[in-house]
Amino acid sequence: MKTVLPPGNPFAPETLSDPWAFYAAAHRIAPAFALPGTPITYVIGYDAVVDAVGRVEEFSNAFGTDLAGARSQDPEVTAILETGWPAVDTMLTADPPVHTRYRKLVNLAFSMKKVEALEARIREIVVQLIAAMEAKAARGETVDFVADFAIPLPVAVIASEIGMQGSTDVLTVKRWSDAFADRLGQMIPRERELECAREVVEFQRHSKVLIDERRANPTGDLLSDLVHASVDGEKPLDDAEIMSVLQQLMVAGNETTTSTLAAGLLNLIQNPEALARVQNDPAMIPNMVEEMLRLETPTSGMWRVVKRDTEIAGIPVKAGTMLMLRYAAANRDPSRFDNPDAFLPDRKNARTHLAFGRGIHMCVGNMLSRKELAVAFQELLARLDSFALAPGAQLVWKPNMLLRGLSGLPITFTARTGAPQTGAEQAA
Repeated sequence: MKTVLPPGNPFAPETLSDPWAFYAAAHRIAPAFALPGTPITYVIGYDAVVDAVGRVEEFSNAFGTDLAGARSQDPEVTAILETGWPAVDTMLTADPPVHTRYRKLVNLAFSMKKVEALEARIREIVVQLIAAMEAKAARGETVDFVADFAIPLPVAVIASEIGMQGSTDVLTVKRWSDAFADRLGQMIPRERELECAREVVEFQRHSKVLIDERRANPTGDLLSDLVHASVDGEKPLDDAEIMSVLQQLMVAGNETTTSTLAAGLLNLIQNPEALARVQNDPAMIPNMVEEMLRLETPTSGMWRVVKRDTEIAGIPVKAGTMLMLRYAAANRDPSRFDNPDAFLPDRKNARTHLAFGRGIHMCVGNMLSRKELAVAFQELLARLDSFALAPGAQLVWKPNMLLRGLSGLPITFTARTGAPQTGAEQAA
């Protein structure tokens, strides 16, 4: 029997910005379905996505060409990119055994021990950003939580870890990250594609200087670890490989955290009873973070290339076609999560979400992101209160095939009674 598809185009900008009705309708139909007129099978069921990510020999991550940008064959774009270093398939766009080598080397630089050692620095940045938001509000200026907190926190942390703190500013790192993310999303006009290509090369040239510095004088940051990493006799990474890994860490190290911070605070604003419960019981914050990741899933989906004729969730798929694994839809699968559209900070199985993927390609920076999110909400909820959308606030989600995040979140708030004092407050 022919599957009756849910109404709407899953890749239309309006659906990408607000996909929840589409996902809910799709879940009532099938865990996977072919998109008519395309070589794409759209996978939304939780069990089906988990099945797909485990079948690495059938469903390949070698989709680098598909992520190169909608205008990757544009001669002008190509000419710009050829002035830099060649793109290399490393972690995200490689299969074993190539992927295994990169993952081993990067895991050394992203261990739990290293993440735990960053907590004090993360907390220091969070407190500084909160103080700056309070000062801005005191001057009568509108605080945009995205621009004033959700972007600078993870960008500052990852910039420091990839060796860019001090050599460039946070806004530049964010600009480079946005260039890579926009190209991945494949929904930008040609002028933006050209601009992104120039920024990719700018990033590469800056990275080359830092790589050479670390080779000559090792330091304690993640970039130095990557430059000097060696596991089981594996060949050290070359310049192009390090740049590829840095680019992936730069994007993954800030995009998902920024989006979860913003959407997470919006969920608290929209659910004041949940906010009050968590403020009264801060021990709930780690689980609340998992629920935010589940509910929002900033990396909404990821591609796979079908390597041989097979099936997924009972749907036949042919070699050479594509799977779109829709993590955001799987994380709202009613067969896995009761009341899936509700924000429940104490949800028992929240941590089983797929926001970071699963299996060998699970996001290598997931521990760092979780740490930043937990520390951020610990300090925000301890120091601030009465969160609300600023009058006239317009909420816009940037359309992107793979990533989803708020472009801004204008808010108001008050200082919480009995909150810890910042250094500036203590000095006053």
